[in-house]
Amino acid sequence: MSTAQQLNNLAESLPRTDRMPLVFLGHGSPMNAIEDTPYARAWTRLGQSLPRPQAILVVSAHWMTQGTTLVDVSALPRTIHDFYGFPQPLYEMSYPAQGAPDLAREVVSLLASHHAEADDRWGLDHGAWTVLNFLYPEADVPVFQVSIDMTRDLPEHLEIGRALSTLRDRGVLILGSGNVVHNLRAMRMGGRPQDFALEFDTLFAERLDARDFGALSNRAGLGHLLTMAHPSIDHYLPALTIAGASDDRDALSFMTDQIDLGSVSMRSFVFHSAAAQR
Repeated sequence: MSTAQQLNNLAESLPRTDRMPLVFLGHGSPMNAIEDTPYARAWTRLGQSLPRPQAILVVSAHWMTQGTTLVDVSALPRTIHDFYGFPQPLYEMSYPAQGAPDLAREVVSLLASHHAEADDRWGLDHGAWTVLNFLYPEADVPVFQVSIDMTRDLPEHLEIGRALSTLRDRGVLILGSGNVVHNLRAMRMGGRPQDFALEFDTLFAERLDARDFGALSNRAGLGHLLTMAHPSIDHYLPALTIAGASDDRDALSFMTDQIDLGSVSMRSFVFHSAAAQR
């Protein structure tokens, strides 16, 4: 199917809307879902300020695939408790939103060049539902996830964002969930931020603000600092996808820019369409 046909199908399934913002949230510990934290309060305020979407597409650090980009086409995505050793109330939480099967299948077509396939076995992992519970607590907006292909290098995740960007004009909120710095081996319980965490977080914010996405996706250029910030790259990739879906019409704002536990950046950011803000 050609790109023009894909966009025609999308136009038939979803009417044109004002351009939706892009959101990346540093989700951190699952405990943020049940504790009164500055992050949870900020997510609640953000949800109150966002326009109501027709659907939500989530790119979470916790759905990793190999050699393909999977798109969840289930009608009722299950709540996945993909963590261990936490208090029982976390395992009792659910996020009973409906899926968006028809739209998700259109996204499979949009991402055909990225080896996309439909999947109905996933659902909503904790990178999705722990933050959605604050953004849209009534779970009354259809939501589905897109996986991150761990075999693809950093620039391709920017390209996936570019391919998804057309959804913004169809009332779809694209939400990335990960962490700008995520090194669990270097955590300090209650300790001060690690130097490498501060350095990478600052570099990321500066390059994102300058729209220097090439620098942010240059593995060799980021060098050892990237390895320190991300022993595994999964929590970084959703931030690149969100950046890739932005353009020069967007205004950027940051929120919750603290380093938690010494080596986990809770930095979040939003790209708002300048036209929509006027």
